[in-house]
Amino acid sequence: MQATIDPPKSSVYPSTGAANPPLIRDFPAGERPRERLCAYGAGSLSNAELMAILLRTGLKGENVLAFSHRLLAEFKGLDGIARASYDDLCEQRGISLAKACQLLAGIELGRRVASPDPRQLHKINVPADIASLLSAEMAYLPREELRVVLMNIKHQVVGIEELYSGSVNSALVRPAEVFGSAVKKNCPAIAVVHNHPSGDPTPSDEDIETTAKLVEVGRLLEIDLVDHVVIGHGKFVSMRERGLGFK
Repeated sequence: MQATIDPPKSSVYPSTGAANPPLIRDFPAGERPRERLCAYGAGSLSNAELMAILLRTGLKGENVLAFSHRLLAEFKGLDGIARASYDDLCEQRGISLAKACQLLAGIELGRRVASPDPRQLHKINVPADIASLLSAEMAYLPREELRVVLMNIKHQVVGIEELYSGSVNSALVRPAEVFGSAVKKNCPAIAVVHNHPSGDPTPSDEDIETTAKLVEVGRLLEIDLVDHVVIGHGKFVSMRERGLGFK
């Protein structure tokens, strides 16, 4: 069996405290992010190296790779940068309007690649199908949002609607609004999806109460509540699978 040879890892990370830190162009060819990407593929680069390619240049006393490491530390990792707003980024030393736009554009492209094409009909077979439909755009939202996935009789997705933003609890969620579009469009099934900005998708007591109320109303309307999925950071919980609110 032929041994797999991993690409060499970039090891030149000059201290940001150096009086005259080297520029990226002064790094050995095998240590420069762009050259490493060309040689070994984007998957071989660290988060800081990928960010360095987007940012292109550093600032006085801090090359772009050290700059990228600092931003990752300030925002506590790539997840934090994905949640950052334009204003949040511009508050950082060295982030200009152009650099903020470059980062936000790169993050948004990643989200769109990870999100299914809304023009295609996606069939819901298991809870993971629901999560994959919305995780990319909902996992790192700064506020709670609730969305309703509308389905046809074959459980193919025919639409997604955003109903609530800011707070999702049993006192605010009105079944008439949740099922409204399904009734108008004659959809026999829906799924409800909301996110937890904390990153922990564990359903709260209010989530369970809301689900039970929606299940009951769905039965009266003869519209199946397929699931209530709670999305966190890189993970999700199917309330139907756990029997929370579903009887």
